[in-house]
Amino acid sequence: MKALSMDDIERLTRLSRGEREGLDLAESRLVDLDLSGRDLSGLKLDWSDLERVCFDGADCTAMSLANTRCVDCTFVGADLRDADLKGAALRGCDLHDAHIEGADLYEANLEGARLDGITDDENTKFFRLYCPEKGAFIGYKKCFNDLLVQILIPADAKRTSATARLCRCNKAKVLSIKSFDGKTAYQDAMSLVDPHFIYRVGRWVEVKNFNEDRWHDSTTGIHYWLTPEEAMAY
Repeated sequence: MKALSMDDIERLTRLSRGEREGLDLAESRLVDLDLSGRDLSGLKLDWSDLERVCFDGADCTAMSLANTRCVDCTFVGADLRDADLKGAALRGCDLHDAHIEGADLYEANLEGARLDGITDDENTKFFRLYCPEKGAFIGYKKCFNDLLVQILIPADAKRTSATARLCRCNKAKVLSIKSFDGKTAYQDAMSLVDPHFIYRVGRWVEVKNFNEDRWHDSTTGIHYWLTPEEAMAY
């Protein structure tokens, strides 16, 4: 992993955006750098390691931080429009007042991140709730022994999602349990995570200690997908 110094950054900022976009700086390491207010647009820092780097007010448009580890980094008021943040580890980072219009946050980790005042739009991917915010709808689960469970998430259920297609809710009604090919029906199915959590056709299931923090993905709740194909591929 190549370490990038402040001198390296100075040289990069003197390049045009097109020239920066032509450089592959994947697997770089940046530590204790103040990059606030700088033009970093188009930089490709995929699979990099960033520690205590300040991007406050920086132009990070179309920047790529896919699968990059960010520790104690700040992006306060940064322009992250059209940035590639897929799989970025942004746990605990400060992104308040940042602009993420058009950015892709698929499977980015935002646990504990400061996100107040952030600006997104309809082109921002996987920042807004993936499941329906209101009303009842159908979900699907994969259970032990490759059983597909169809559930009804009621209108009054708490529901949430992080930055992927996997969703959670606090209660649901089991509508059907079938084999993946749909040819065999079953009356009950065992959770893949908790062997004591059993789904039975016609019964309601509920998680009393549901974690309402949407950015905590692997936590308490009934995990489900919106399509049977997604559930079976899990």
